[in-house]
Amino acid sequence: MPEGPEIRRAADRVQQQIGGRVIDKAWFAFPELASQADSFTGVQVSRVETRGKAMLIRFADERVLYSHNQLYGVWKLHSEDKPPDTKRTLRVRLTAEGRCASLYSASDISLWHCDNLAEHPFLARLGPDLLSQDVTPTDVLQRLNLKQFHRRSLGALLLDQGLVAGLGNYLRSEILFFTQLPASARPVDLTTNQQQLLAHFIIETTRQAYQTAGVTNQEAWIEQAKAAGESRKQWRFAVFDRAGLECHRCGAVIERRMMGSRRLYYCPHCQGS
Repeated sequence: MPEGPEIRRAADRVQQQIGGRVIDKAWFAFPELASQADSFTGVQVSRVETRGKAMLIRFADERVLYSHNQLYGVWKLHSEDKPPDTKRTLRVRLTAEGRCASLYSASDISLWHCDNLAEHPFLARLGPDLLSQDVTPTDVLQRLNLKQFHRRSLGALLLDQGLVAGLGNYLRSEILFFTQLPASARPVDLTTNQQQLLAHFIIETTRQAYQTAGVTNQEAWIEQAKAAGESRKQWRFAVFDRAGLECHRCGAVIERRMMGSRRLYYCPHCQGS
């Protein structure tokens, strides 16, 4: 499933395609939305933003189109006269000035008024979004020490969108590696310095992944990995997907295990188990 950085980059592309433009035609596959399609004609797209792994397309009339790609959803951008050649199922198409943004295969799509958006069952559970909202290390530090979070293992907590929105599986492994913490550690167990370092890397690793299209590794380690013949799938990460390879930091062998039915990669020497 795409994580916060990938959805934010998709939102940027949709913003560039139709943001600020007036809708000429809207098409929706689901009947409850299709009945409102004509009402979008002549309405401007105000902006496109994200909340974690959900995308929000805001319109000038204060309506908001919510979508969550889940596993298979994907936005495709194209001109009106050249639709994509795909076997995917079209769910939404927004056309503005001959430019189209088309959502395929997603099933979690709904329309909201901005005043009621906070009532959405998924959005209501989210913590602050690391890429669409102004989140500081102090904000994250405070959330780590909230009663509902501070005694939970980081391996589970870093996948909880209630802590902060946008983290996912590869970011979990990378954040734990950079902070040199085992997945079993809890915020309550950490020193003040460790908590501050964790808060810093939660934000910075996520933002780096957004800025670099998914590369979370450090430049020096990337060059080292390329020289060793690693593929992009491996050198883009510091630890994720690198089981059996040497740790960039200490040279120990990176290990993989399952945690919460998700893959976790770690260095047994730098982080412990």
